[in-house]
Amino acid sequence: MRFEDFARQHGLIVDNIIPFKWVSTPTEDHPRKRNGRYKYMGDVGWVQNWATMDKPSMWKNNGNSALTPQFLRQKDQAINERKRLADKASAKAGWIMHQTQLLPHPYLAKKGFPNEVMPVWNTPEGEGKLIVAMRKGGKIVGCQLINDEGDKKFLYGQETKGAVFTLDAKGIPIFCEGLATGLSIQAVMRANKMRYAIHVCFSAGNLKEVASLIPNGIVVADNDPSGVGERIAKETGKPYWISDTVGHDFNDHYLAHGLFKTALSLKKLLIAK
Repeated sequence: MRFEDFARQHGLIVDNIIPFKWVSTPTEDHPRKRNGRYKYMGDVGWVQNWATMDKPSMWKNNGNSALTPQFLRQKDQAINERKRLADKASAKAGWIMHQTQLLPHPYLAKKGFPNEVMPVWNTPEGEGKLIVAMRKGGKIVGCQLINDEGDKKFLYGQETKGAVFTLDAKGIPIFCEGLATGLSIQAVMRANKMRYAIHVCFSAGNLKEVASLIPNGIVVADNDPSGVGERIAKETGKPYWISDTVGHDFNDHYLAHGLFKTALSLKKLLIAK
């Protein structure tokens, strides 16, 4: 089956295939929106219809159509360009970190940590961005930038797969998605007087990737309305904590129920592990 046919089989409206990157596209159920996406690499590809799929579906070349030398050259060029952009993002992240100061931040205050200080970068536009360094194998590969309202973004071209922000590294491995969740876990682990190594993974997909590389530990999952957080937690094969309230993550639970009750709820999982 051709990739174009595979994409259409999943409801994507595809005209000309653009290779080597994720491309947003209309779908049959939402023809006026870009509710689908695909990535085509010649020998393999992925498609996702956001209305019907919670994760991409993979296509593989059946071998009937050989890749042309020109296409293979383009593929090599695309790989080299991704590496160039990743190196550039890594260098920029290092430069940004050197411009930061340890300060409180409005986003941290909103999440229940008004006295927490973290790296804050005063951008050329005069905005104080909270900076969360992302590392892989000890090397900084990028960063997450968070503004006062909690809007988040990464540096263009940076490597995110396998990248983490780690709080301490001398205790029970704990995997979570977001910074606020990580800080909330840190607070309750301190209250429980337990050592920890909290790995903030920035997304559910990356949480699964990071958790696969580190033995043992637990997952603190987001209770997404879509169910993605719990599904990923189950797929790691590790014990996991999840809020009883749909739409809540660990930080929401922490703010709603307080330090003592939240610490007890996590301690039950850690003791039972």
